[in-house]
Amino acid sequence: MITSELPVLQDSTNESGQADGVSLGSGELEDTGEIKGKRKRGRPGRPPTANKKPRKAPLEKAGAPRGRKANGVAQQNGEGDAVTLFEVVRLGKSAMQSVVDDWIESYKHDRDMALLDLINFFIQCSGCKGTVRIEMFRNMQNAEIIRKMTEEFDEDSGDYPLTMPGPQWKKFRYNFCEFIGVLIRQCQYSIIYDEYMMDTVISLLTGLSDSQVRAFRHTSTLAAMKLMTALVNVALNLSIHQDNTQRQYEAERNKIVGKRANEKLELLLQKRKELQENQDEIENMMNSIFKGIFVHRYRDAIAEIRAICIEEIGVWMKMYSDAFLNDSYLKYVGWTLHDRQGEVRLKCLKALQNLYTNRELFPKLELFTNRFKDRIVSMTLDKEYDVAVEAIRLVTLILQGSEDALSNEDCENVYHLVYSAHRPVAVAAGEFLHRKLFSRHDPQAEEALAKRRGRNSPNGNLVRMLVLFFLESELHEHAAYLVDSLWESSQELLKDWECMTELLLEEPVQGEEVLSDRQESALIELMVCTIRQAAEAHPPVGRGTGKRVLTAKERKTQIDDKNKLTEHFIMALPMLLSKYQADAEKVANLLQIPTFFDLDVYSAGRMEKHLDALLKQIKFVVEKHTETEVLEACSKTYSILCSEEYTIMNRVDIARSQLIDEMVDRFNHSVEDLLQEGEEADDDDIYNVLSTLKRLTAFHNAHDLTRWDLFGNCYRLLKTGIEQGTMPEQIVVQALQCSHYSILWQLVKITEGSPTKYYNDYGDIIKETLSKTRQTDKIQCAKTLILSLQQLFNELIQDQGPNLDRTSSHVSGIKELARRFALTFGLDQIKTREAVATLHKDGIEFAFKYQNPKGMEFPPPNLAFLEVLSEFSSKLLRQDKKTVHSYLEKFLTEQMMERREDVWLPLISYRNSLLTGGDEDRLSVTSGGGSSKAGSVRSKKGRPPLHKKRVDEESVEGSWLMRNDTIQTPGALQTPQLTSTVLRENPRQAAEQMPDQDSEPGSESDFVHNPQMQMSWLGQQKLEEVNRKDRTGMNYMKARSGGVRQTVRGLMEDDAEPIFEDVMMSSRGQLEDMNEEFEDTMVIDLPPSRNRRERAELRPDFFDSAAMIEDESGFTMPMF
Repeated sequence: MITSELPVLQDSTNESGQADGVSLGSGELEDTGEIKGKRKRGRPGRPPTANKKPRKAPLEKAGAPRGRKANGVAQQNGEGDAVTLFEVVRLGKSAMQSVVDDWIESYKHDRDMALLDLINFFIQCSGCKGTVRIEMFRNMQNAEIIRKMTEEFDEDSGDYPLTMPGPQWKKFRYNFCEFIGVLIRQCQYSIIYDEYMMDTVISLLTGLSDSQVRAFRHTSTLAAMKLMTALVNVALNLSIHQDNTQRQYEAERNKIVGKRANEKLELLLQKRKELQENQDEIENMMNSIFKGIFVHRYRDAIAEIRAICIEEIGVWMKMYSDAFLNDSYLKYVGWTLHDRQGEVRLKCLKALQNLYTNRELFPKLELFTNRFKDRIVSMTLDKEYDVAVEAIRLVTLILQGSEDALSNEDCENVYHLVYSAHRPVAVAAGEFLHRKLFSRHDPQAEEALAKRRGRNSPNGNLVRMLVLFFLESELHEHAAYLVDSLWESSQELLKDWECMTELLLEEPVQGEEVLSDRQESALIELMVCTIRQAAEAHPPVGRGTGKRVLTAKERKTQIDDKNKLTEHFIMALPMLLSKYQADAEKVANLLQIPTFFDLDVYSAGRMEKHLDALLKQIKFVVEKHTETEVLEACSKTYSILCSEEYTIMNRVDIARSQLIDEMVDRFNHSVEDLLQEGEEADDDDIYNVLSTLKRLTAFHNAHDLTRWDLFGNCYRLLKTGIEQGTMPEQIVVQALQCSHYSILWQLVKITEGSPTKYYNDYGDIIKETLSKTRQTDKIQCAKTLILSLQQLFNELIQDQGPNLDRTSSHVSGIKELARRFALTFGLDQIKTREAVATLHKDGIEFAFKYQNPKGMEFPPPNLAFLEVLSEFSSKLLRQDKKTVHSYLEKFLTEQMMERREDVWLPLISYRNSLLTGGDEDRLSVTSGGGSSKAGSVRSKKGRPPLHKKRVDEESVEGSWLMRNDTIQTPGALQTPQLTSTVLRENPRQAAEQMPDQDSEPGSESDFVHNPQMQMSWLGQQKLEEVNRKDRTGMNYMKARSGGVRQTVRGLMEDDAEPIFEDVMMSSRGQLEDMNEEFEDTMVIDLPPSRNRRERAELRPDFFDSAAMIEDESGFTMPMF
């Protein structure tokens, strides 16, 4: 609730109880009780007599509905009629002049009752539920009334009519402003001079505008500013009438005595006096509003209120410039240019634009321009784009009014904005640039050149100026943006393609400066950009929100421009290509022009000879250049000209086929020469292959060249490079690219149902790549396979969300791929043992990488990946399954192990795949193609001799546990950075849980710099196990006593089961064959435990994080 201590207008009361008005004499309303005995402000009018019938509300005549409610509360005037001005204005069903006329009739009948309606109108328009009664109006001061109304506000709602959303309230604002304007206009000849109505209204609005209630302050300020605007219009009319009366009086007085009408002179003199008195009255009212409301509210805390004040003062200065366009009023606009709200700054700029548009006002604005020019120029870089646009437009108006007003530095600050990505800013800057550089002509010279065309036309020098501006732009070099910025203001210049081509083709006349090579390149680039803009009729990429629908007029202009440029460049383009065919940059730009042609013009205009000339020049360009940009431009041009919808397709196709035949023949011969020469091939042989292959690759990108069988020779080049390693890198890259295009074109045929070739060759390449990768590094190959599966899984999560349908074809496809990957490991589980274990390790870590944001009782988002990982379980040795299962259990809680819902099935399935065959190890695993030797069957009843156990352990540990170099990439082959198999993580998961960035023990840096850590992952777990058991054995040795020693020895003799169940019991001969280079073995002698449970307690944690090697190199391994 707003308190009663609000700073509202305080009406002082003298000792006799009479209320003082607001002074008008010196800018404030004068005390109406001291001026010519006129009626004091606030004194009630004639009260209605007892026998007089209650008056009918005047608004009923306007058709206003009876019984309406304002803000939910029925509003009544002093006589009890349930009709209000607010209702009528809000509904807007009646003409505003009719509403005002009815109110004026009511005012003439009873001033107090009519003013009461008007007061309640302002109160209700502020959103206040209260109503001013007739007793309050007659007996209370303004401050008391406003304080009373403040208490009637709804505390829970901050909305009021001027801020409410919706079209009806937007219309209400318009009707509200219109009502005030029409009220003053209709009262301008009588009522506003009665020193009662205007005094009352201005006093009320002044008090409301000083309220701390935003609704009161906002509404009353808007009303006061519109009231002021209407008064300014009245003052202007009075000034005009005064001038006319004065002229009539002077004319009559200057007549000779015999013809002079003295009565008319007296009437004119009396009229002039009355007009002057009225003028004084209006000026007093305006001074009162300006000093009592504007001066305080133009710096109000609410931006909307400040914007209202600035907008209206701009109207006053434009409407009545003789009275308001001076420094006393302009300073408020200048100060507000620094307002912190863009809305207010925008109103300032628009108000100034209205002034600078009128060149007659420039002398009055000169001082203001000098004082605030720097601020206006700096606002062209305003953070609010709307403000920046209006600032540029204002600077343009200042430039038009006085070129000397802006310095070169000021202009340069605007010039570079033509390259702005925000199109309205760039277009406004383009208009400024056009006014500054391209619209200043010598009238005589322009008239003399008006009939000339081409380089001698008025645009000739302007085109040169445009090129110079483009080249001298130090901040940007984007021609398309420059053209787009100038398009709306300089179309005539930018579409003068005849002038541009003549500047490029013709020799300069005597005394004319020759275009430099850099200027020619710039002109060609600009010309191509203008062609694109005319043909596409939309801004370049990066400007605008997309292609908009063209109007009928714009569409017609686009068609006309396209026909015009096609007819011109069909003839000019071959000549341009002929002149600049040796310059790659110029040719690449010129070859973009045919993409904007209307190709029907070739056949409709019988211009096939120009087409032949163009094809001939393109062929020359292809034979002369090997730059990718030029070749791709040529290829694209052929593709456009070969469109089946045009009749010229056959002619172009023949020319294209002839060109391809020549290049393919040259390529085949050069490949044969290169392969025959082998290592003795010279630079010429390499260049011949590379240059021709570049041309064919560029064409193969846009054209189906499979019938020329380019894949065969490309495959030969790649195969030779793999086998011999001497193929130059550039040839390999081009051969791969060309092969890639060949495969893509074959895939297109597959989709179209056409038979294909080379599929088997492509499959061989993939299989050979996988084979080479495994030979190079089995572990890295396995990490690459699991990484690719993780990538596919992440993509599926991103597309379908975390709740995957495990029966869907997408999930089945990933599982099928995993099954095929598993088959690549072959049948020899010993050779792939470490690689498969590492694959499972990475897969488990990926499945539990993120926690479910809903809580631990919900499955991790990647848990379903375990179902994919199950496809590799069959490739684990039985003893390794237990090790992997132990590592899996480190990620599980007791709740997870007990869950049996469907969402946990991937975990259940994966655990079962690890437990199957993992509890017992009865079979030996053979390696190689020889006959299998039956391994010893371990029995709890027959413990093998100790030395036998040690021999087996030595062979096994030496074979796969301690082979440090088996997991290292050969030094000659550096691991490239990850390209196509970068693991794209789910952004939602990544945001929920960021991985720890600190390096843990066993990190990649430790792996690289510590030779002791360069061993297999399983080997690291085994070594940790050994160390733990050694420490445990030492503790046993220290603690045991004699009796205890006998007891333990007895228990050891009773336990016949071997300690290391997961050590592979294989043929010693086979193991020695696999590990010839490893002679050192590790002898382990730990005290045996009394039973399986105790052994489990003594056994080390094979997947302890402290012993784990975090090998990150798999994440930088390329996909095959």
